[in-house]
Amino acid sequence: MKSILVSKILFSGRVISQLLIGVLVLGIGIIFETNDAKGKLYIDITSPSMRRISIAVPDFKYLGRKNEHSELGSKLAGIISNDFDLCGYFRPLDKGSFIEGPGAGITHDSINFKDWSVIGAELLLKAGYECIGQQLKVEARLFEVFSGNQVYGKRILGLVEQSRYLMHRLANEILFALTRHPGPFLTKIAFVGTSTGHKEIYLADYDGHNLKQITSHHTITLSPRFSPSGDRMIYTSFRDAGTVLFMYDMIKGETRKISDREGLNIAAAWRPNGKELALTLTISGNPDIYLIDTTGKIVKRLTRNWGIDVSPAFSPDGEKMAFVSNRSGSPQIYILDLRNERVERLTFEGSYNTSPAWSKLDRIAFAGSLDGRFDIYTISPDGRDLRSITQAEGNNEDPCWSPDGRYLAFSSNRTNGNYHIFISNADGENQRQVTFFARDQLSPSWAQQVK
Repeated sequence: MKSILVSKILFSGRVISQLLIGVLVLGIGIIFETNDAKGKLYIDITSPSMRRISIAVPDFKYLGRKNEHSELGSKLAGIISNDFDLCGYFRPLDKGSFIEGPGAGITHDSINFKDWSVIGAELLLKAGYECIGQQLKVEARLFEVFSGNQVYGKRILGLVEQSRYLMHRLANEILFALTRHPGPFLTKIAFVGTSTGHKEIYLADYDGHNLKQITSHHTITLSPRFSPSGDRMIYTSFRDAGTVLFMYDMIKGETRKISDREGLNIAAAWRPNGKELALTLTISGNPDIYLIDTTGKIVKRLTRNWGIDVSPAFSPDGEKMAFVSNRSGSPQIYILDLRNERVERLTFEGSYNTSPAWSKLDRIAFAGSLDGRFDIYTISPDGRDLRSITQAEGNNEDPCWSPDGRYLAFSSNRTNGNYHIFISNADGENQRQVTFFARDQLSPSWAQQVK
């Protein structure tokens, strides 16, 4: 009976198919805002006509007496320039186009703004740093090139080893000041990686740096999903001779079993209240979705159908749930209203639609196949406004949203045949590869950094 169920559920997506086939601590620096800004600049990132703004980020200038950690001048500029590029709202200019001489400083009086306007820069980030032992001090100023006005200023104090974190923090502060929306720069992405020869869970910064291996089960481990607060992560693993749902505490670094019922315990999702989970179980014979609490106790059976129901994803208010079912003959996405138990079919185009993810901004992403190739799509919960995010660039699967709903992450094999994690803006613009590790990186989950 178990083998029959395993073969039946292969439809639910490549991650599920593969599953069935076979204390995060960051140093915290201190950031001070200066009060000498002479102008204000606001960028409306919600505008449909929003274009990328050209920004120049020259190497940071050493401000101390002893030139300690001279490599940081280029490294710090590179980190924050990459942040600006990945967020999709800025176009960092190539350093090879810079014509400013080495004697220029970081204050208004020491900058020749014509050197920057002539190469097309609209914004200019000038910064300097000083190292005293392991202490790192950075002073940064953002200028509007045409007027020469300083529109933002920061002073940062932290440790040299925190340099990536401090630059992400600075980029976040700058983006928020210009748009009134925080950036993704302090977020984390968990994913499944196969570099060891086994499927294990890994954690990295949103840009793929600071890689950390979370699991070492030496088997098939899949479907990492962060809690709404980002302090816990659930995943399914073939451990102890079955599929088991585990929970990993991001602060304590501890793992415990949540559900190890006979049969399947797969593809769990958090309810936005952080107190309940939905997952597929086969305790009644057929794969159906159940609601459990964080101790593993069953709260309620959510689906009852002859078909196979998998891949739950909750609405922002937690009152509805998207899921995948083959009850119509092929894998399609449905929405269950938890208040009245009414089920409605969401997707009708394509022969194979799977892996729904529901954003904070109330939009559903999924992986769909029209011609045997998978692409990422988004759709309104009422079934309108279907949009294609990726188009004919390899297979694109496993979509997930950034915590604020303004970005998407997904896995794609478009580059070399192996799957890597890509991120893009919510409309599919500015797609960028962020993981470059050996073999495959799959099934991303995106969360805020745990404090």
